[in-house]
Amino acid sequence: MAQAQPLLAGARPTPQSRLLVMLLALVAALVVGVVGYGWRQSALALVGVLFGISLYHASFGFASSYRQLLLRGDGRGVLAQVLMLSVATLLFAPLLIAGVGRGAVAPLALQAVIGAFLFGIGMQLGSGCACGTLYTIGGGSAMMVLTLVSFSGGSFAASLSTEAWAVLPRLDPVSLLQRWGWAGAGLQLLVLAILALALWRWQRPRLAEEGFWPRTPGWRNLALGPWSLVGGAVSLALLNALTVVLAGRPWGVTRGFTLWAAKLATLLGWNPDTSPIWSQGPFATALQASLFADVTSVMNLGIVLGSATAAALAGRLSVRTPPSAAAWLAALLGGLMMGYGAWLAFGCNVGAYFSGIASTSLHGWLWIAFALLGTAVGVRLRPWFGLPS
Repeated sequence: MAQAQPLLAGARPTPQSRLLVMLLALVAALVVGVVGYGWRQSALALVGVLFGISLYHASFGFASSYRQLLLRGDGRGVLAQVLMLSVATLLFAPLLIAGVGRGAVAPLALQAVIGAFLFGIGMQLGSGCACGTLYTIGGGSAMMVLTLVSFSGGSFAASLSTEAWAVLPRLDPVSLLQRWGWAGAGLQLLVLAILALALWRWQRPRLAEEGFWPRTPGWRNLALGPWSLVGGAVSLALLNALTVVLAGRPWGVTRGFTLWAAKLATLLGWNPDTSPIWSQGPFATALQASLFADVTSVMNLGIVLGSATAAALAGRLSVRTPPSAAAWLAALLGGLMMGYGAWLAFGCNVGAYFSGIASTSLHGWLWIAFALLGTAVGVRLRPWFGLPS
C-alpha cells in the first residue's frame, strides 16, 4: 500500500508508479482502439476495466468462497454472492421487462448438469473461475496464464462436439420474468432473502471480522483498496446491469476464450467449414471479424488491465509463479475442465450463474447446484497436487 503513496503525493516515482502509468496508457489505448467499432464498444471496454478493479480490490473469488464454505464453514463469500444476485435481480428486472436488453436464459439440459459439475471440479484444480482467471492474471499470477490457455482450448474442443451433446435430454428455457413478470422477480428475491437470512444467522460471529462490511468511505480507500465483500458485490451487480444497457445482454466471459482459441486454430490450419458451429451464424461472423469487434473479448481485456491497474495502485503488482510442477499440472487440468464444462453448461460462473440467476433463468440455479457438487470433489483432489486449502 505504501508503494502507491508517492505517486499520489507527487514524490519520486517508484517501480509500481511507473507500472501504473504504463497500465493507464494501455487502458487508454484499448478504449481509443475500439472506438472505431462504436462508442458503446469503448464504454464496454471501460466497464471491463471497472470489473477488473472491483474483482481485485474486493478479492471477490467464487472458487475460493465455495472452498472456504466446504472446508471451514466460512460462508461470508457465499453470502456476498447472494447479496450480489439480489441487487442484480432488482436492477435486471425493470431493464428486461422494458426490453432494454435480453437476459442470459438457457435450456434445462442434462449436458448443463454435466458441464457445471466439471466446471466445479475444474475451478478448484485451477484455483479460480472464469473471471477469477482474468483478474488474477492482471494481479501477476503466472499459473493463471496456463489456466487461461487450457480453459480456452477446452471450451473450443467442446464447441466442436456440440451436436453430440445436443442429443441428451433437455427442457425448454424457463425465465421467471418471462413467465410471471414482476411476480417472477419477486419470487426469486424471496428465495434469495431466505438464503441470505439463513447465511447471516449462521455466519453472524464471522461478519464482525474485517473484510465483509464496507470500510470508512473515502477516495483513497476507493483507489487503493482493499474493498469489502459487500462493496464488491454491489459494484459487480451495478456493472452487470450497465453491461445489459450498453451491450443488450448481461456480462459473459467464456465466449471470448472460445473465440480466441478458434482464431488461433485457424492460424494453425484448422478449417472452420468442418464445424457446424463455426461455419455459419454468429460464431462464424465473430471468427471472421476483429477481436476488437467482439464485446466479450474487449471486456475480458479490460478486466485484465483493470485488475493490473488496481494491483499497481495498491503497490502489489508482481509476477507470482506456481510452487511446483504439480501445481502447473493442476492449472492445466483445471482449465481444460472449466472450459469444456462452461461450453456444455451454456456458460461459466459469470454467464450461467451470475447473469443467469440475475435474469431469473432457472438454468442458473441448476448450474450452481451441480457446480457445488463438483466443487466438493475438486476440494478433495487439491491435496493430490499440493495445492493449499
